[in-house]
Amino acid sequence: MRAADLRRTVARADASDGRRTERLRSTLAAVGLALAGRAGARLASVIGVSVSRSTVLRLVEALPDPEFPAPRVVGVDEYATRRGRHYGTVLVDVESRRPVDLLPDREASSLAAWLVNRPGVEVVCRDRAPFFAEGATAGAPQAVQVADRWHLWHNLSEVAERCVADHRGCLQVLAPDSAQSAPEPKKLEDPSDSPWPRGHRFADRTRDKHATVHELLAAGLSRRASGRQLHMTSRTSSEGTRPTNCSPSIETSGPHSASTATQASPPDSL
Repeated sequence: MRAADLRRTVARADASDGRRTERLRSTLAAVGLALAGRAGARLASVIGVSVSRSTVLRLVEALPDPEFPAPRVVGVDEYATRRGRHYGTVLVDVESRRPVDLLPDREASSLAAWLVNRPGVEVVCRDRAPFFAEGATAGAPQAVQVADRWHLWHNLSEVAERCVADHRGCLQVLAPDSAQSAPEPKKLEDPSDSPWPRGHRFADRTRDKHATVHELLAAGLSRRASGRQLHMTSRTSSEGTRPTNCSPSIETSGPHSASTATQASPPDSL
């Protein structure tokens, strides 16, 4: 064996602590990246390598962090480490669809500090949470803020549902022939004077939100704290403190019924 080959062999042995070659080390690290510790150790035993799950995880942790180009379009959303108690912020490179970073909270100051260190951000894709809007404005004033696609469709579906409910009197059901017509079932009278009937999906959902907001306020939480726990803005949670009549100012007929309903109960800001 030549001296150069011997030096390379010794260097590889030193790099693997004298027990594993660099090739075996990289193979186990790749298995750990794909399957994590316990499943990676089982697969390693199948190919004839006896290794513990802790060793597989240590090999994965020893790998250097991959280098990615600075994101140009950043997606901002929240994640829960303990639902209803503690939330953080996840940042994603929208163009490559890769997670970029995790922030320990969802405060505007944390997001602003992260964006200040990355001046190349041109677009911030976020939901309608006010703390994300404040953080993006403070940290990246040059970036364009856009709403993400899911929340756009969600808000549009809610507005369409309200519009159809407002004009439900204009929707006529095709009546069957009088000879084959069956007796109409008796309509259950709603004891409240709300124009929204019981059993209506939108009305029941609004009543449930109203009751939940009042329960949190009775427990001593502020409107802002209750809104955060229910994923609502302070304005929406304030709407929930109105009287239990689902939408008192909604008119069931007339040319201004749709506009009146929209002003009485704006769609939730998510």
